[in-house]
Amino acid sequence: METLRRGGVIALPTETVYGLAANAEDELAVRRVFAIKGRPATHPLIVHVARAEEVSSWARRVPDEAWRLAAAFWPGPLTLVLQRSARATDAVTGGQDTVALRVPHHPVALAVLDALGGGVAAPSANRFGRVSPTTAEHVRVDLGDEVDLLLDGGPCTVGVESTIVDLSGGAPAVLRPGGLAVEEIARVLGREVPVRTSATVRVSGSLASHYAPRAGVVLAEPSEVAARVAALRAQGRSVGVLGPPTIPLPPDVPRYDVPEDPAGAARLLYMRLREADLHGHDVLVACLPRAEGLGIAVRDRLARAAAPRPPGA
Repeated sequence: METLRRGGVIALPTETVYGLAANAEDELAVRRVFAIKGRPATHPLIVHVARAEEVSSWARRVPDEAWRLAAAFWPGPLTLVLQRSARATDAVTGGQDTVALRVPHHPVALAVLDALGGGVAAPSANRFGRVSPTTAEHVRVDLGDEVDLLLDGGPCTVGVESTIVDLSGGAPAVLRPGGLAVEEIARVLGREVPVRTSATVRVSGSLASHYAPRAGVVLAEPSEVAARVAALRAQGRSVGVLGPPTIPLPPDVPRYDVPEDPAGAARLLYMRLREADLHGHDVLVACLPRAEGLGIAVRDRLARAAAPRPPGA
């Protein structure tokens, strides 16, 4: 991939979201990724590699549990945090002693990695803190011509970012719920794996406010949605609803439907948030899915979208 070898930055599809990719061993190119996104330099990136065997060159210690997870779920929406080797630079790791690694499950991404013969650092291809892109058009709208090449691989099939598991020391823990269910990780490891969204290891997508549309987001359980909508409209607010089509609402309330099953909701979540943005609502009432399977990741993304935003965000 000549664009990456020359220090370029490309947008490429994965099964989770579109990534903004640079050669992970080219510090200037990696710095450009941070600049395009407006991302803090201390916020680490995920290094994507073509196959599990390459992990040994990026990490200095790979525990048995990491190999078991890799064998079960790679290529796929799983990121492993391990103790970094000298190959992983501060630009990628945010100055930490750990590196985050993943093998994506998308033919275009894997072809790029094979052609490069190395790893790419690839956060989501959008402005930092905003809704992640799941189509090439989302990337065009967000970043325009700031990327050197945009590869269109169609809509992302998972729709939320990878699940991040910390195996850098001590017992394994999920640092970011994502496109691989926590229950599946526990099944392979044969033990419970806690979700720790507040941890000493910094990882992508872990800030309190993240994945945010322009509208304010109000969270509601299914039985609460109609009452929340009525109260907000009584205040004169322009309101839309994100949730399954089975929720009863007045016919004039704009709806952004997602399937009731958590995997279906994850696949369409960011697309519907972006659609709602186009209509300029003051508030989007988001119906929370069941806290199981990929529903845990969807609830995590919605909670971060609803969190108070930093000044100027």
